[in-house]
Formats: sequence, structure tokens, C-alpha cells
Amino acid sequence: MMTKLTFYTNPMSRGRIARWMLEETGADYETVLLHYGPEMQSDDYKAINPMMKVPAIVHGGKTVTECGAICAYLAEAFPDAGLAPLPEERADYYRWMFFAAGPWEQASTNRAMGFNVPSEHSGMAGYGDFERTLATLTSILDDRPHICGDRFTAADIYVGSQIAWGVQFGTIPATPRLKDYISRGMARPAFQRATEKDDAEMDGYGPETPPANA
Repeated sequence: MMTKLTFYTNPMSRGRIARWMLEETGADYETVLLHYGPEMQSDDYKAINPMMKVPAIVHGGKTVTECGAICAYLAEAFPDAGLAPLPEERADYYRWMFFAAGPWEQASTNRAMGFNVPSEHSGMAGYGDFERTLATLTSILDDRPHICGDRFTAADIYVGSQIAWGVQFGTIPATPRLKDYISRGMARPAFQRATEKDDAEMDGYGPETPPANA
């Protein structure tokens, strides 16, 4: 009997990363679309994610939230997809997955909100300062085609999406190397399927759009 997998998302969210990962695994899944606001704040959804945000998945009765965790979980839950790290890839895999979820996420969010850590207090911040974090992130691909080396893994979905969004919104310089890396990810059939599905669901699910029965 196939284990049920339910995917909670909004097409204008980080759920796009999780959708890409799901499509790469080839898993059968049910999509539950949630509006921002009352639907994500409902008691039913808070029982799944008390943070009241998407994405989240429920697989075999177990809940996983946070994009990086969802990608890592699905890579192991569906090993035939070949997205989990090989033994020799694990150090880079975990290092850069956690770097993107921690220092880079914090640094880029603070920069977008106009907050810069005073230089005399950089040691108190988990990422130090934005410039150092940016330089570290963009150096990953200096000597390799993928995050973990020669092979595409779940890290390229999660970390690669962070890089792609940074280039798109101007927080990461659009160097030829990074543009080539992003283009290779976007050319993957699973990425294109995921994007097509998310784009088809955009109408009525923006952050300012109330649910139809509101």
C-alpha cells in the first residue's frame, strides 16, 4: 500500500522549492493550497505547522516543515531518485544545506528589511555580516558544477533556489558562473513541471487575496 503524502503550499511561497523537490522524486502527492491569512492561521493547519506558514508535508502520518528539512527528508524517503548524498558528498551536503537555511537566510532577510549588523557587534550575529556571508555562498561553485561536486543532489534544489532568487532580486551578483548554474537547474524537466503547476495555481492565491468564502 502506497504511503500517503500531502503537500501544503501557496504558489507565492517557498513551497516552490518543495514542489520542485517533490517532482524530482517522482512521488505521488496530494496538494493542499492555502491562502495567506485565516487559512494558514486556522486551528486545523496550526496542528500541522504551529508557525502558520508553508510549505509543509505530511507523509505516512509524520509532519515535516522547513524547506531544507523537506528536501533532505524527501531525498532519503525516495532513494531511487538519487538525490541524497553519497558518503563522500555528505560533508558538503550538510554544510551548505545548513548554511543556506541559517546564515544566508538570516543575512539576506535582514538586508531586505534594511537592517545591517553594526561592525562592532558582528560577532553576536550568527552570520557575522552580509558581505562575508554573500562571498561564502557565491564561492561554493568556484571549483565545481554542483553544490556537492559533480552530481546533482537535493542541495542543488534548496541551496540552488536560494541562489536563483538572490540573483533574480539583485541580492546576489549575476555572474556568468552563477547564471549558468541557475540555467542548468531551470532546464531540468522536474523544475519545469513544478513551475508549470505552481504558475497554474497563482490566480487567487497571492498574499493580498482572501479565500473565496471569506
